[in-house]
Amino acid sequence: MVWPATLIGVAAGFALASIPGALLGGLLGHVLDRRLRLDSWSALRAHMRGSSAIEPQDLLFVLLGRLAKSDGRVQEAHIQQARSEMKRMGLDEAGTRRAIAAFQRGKAGGDNLQPCLRRLRDERPAAERLLRSCWQMAAADGRIGPHERKLILQWGHWLGFAASRVEALGAGYDTPRGLPSKPGNSYKDALTLLGVTADCEPAVIKRAYRRLLSQNHPDKLAGSGASPAVVRAATDRTRELHSAYNLIRERHGFR
Repeated sequence: MVWPATLIGVAAGFALASIPGALLGGLLGHVLDRRLRLDSWSALRAHMRGSSAIEPQDLLFVLLGRLAKSDGRVQEAHIQQARSEMKRMGLDEAGTRRAIAAFQRGKAGGDNLQPCLRRLRDERPAAERLLRSCWQMAAADGRIGPHERKLILQWGHWLGFAASRVEALGAGYDTPRGLPSKPGNSYKDALTLLGVTADCEPAVIKRAYRRLLSQNHPDKLAGSGASPAVVRAATDRTRELHSAYNLIRERHGFR
């Protein structure tokens, strides 16, 4: 005989109601430990809240993932910027895997970030570094969109900063340099910057872009002992390459 789902639910409810409280608590605790791998009710609450379970070392990459996805599509420039942050932090293999997972979590956008950021209000130097990294991610594709700016300003507010201070931390990232302002010449100059022609295959353009990024990577130059001026120039060059590549990619219609 097949019992209807409603009757099964009612029977289960009566069965649970007949179990003494202490025993029921023990049974639920066993389920929590075996199924969710949680060892306390506070851990369960953190698990259900989601956002409060973000560990401090994961927060940066959750934010970067949220920014990268804010305009609808994560671009190669965003991924390169995330990798730059991982290298800057000197993450080992396990740390890199964890950062990638946090970045993916940020892309999903399911976390309430407000409580996580409010906990950093008394750590202003760390909070400022966090916001600078966010501005760098927002500018990675050559421009800072309105959604990205709105997110960073909101996060800065939760961190306890005035909007003017948040904007100041992003100074220099908003306007990419290196490409001319004349729209008629920008595409041609972008091709010249990457060393490709208009009839090149997308694979050729991608290889040229990645090769130039590797040659001008500020982290690589800083690690080799280059002067601060050289590193700054490489940072500007990298931004120019991002802008040029995005312009060509959009014109040719490939990802």
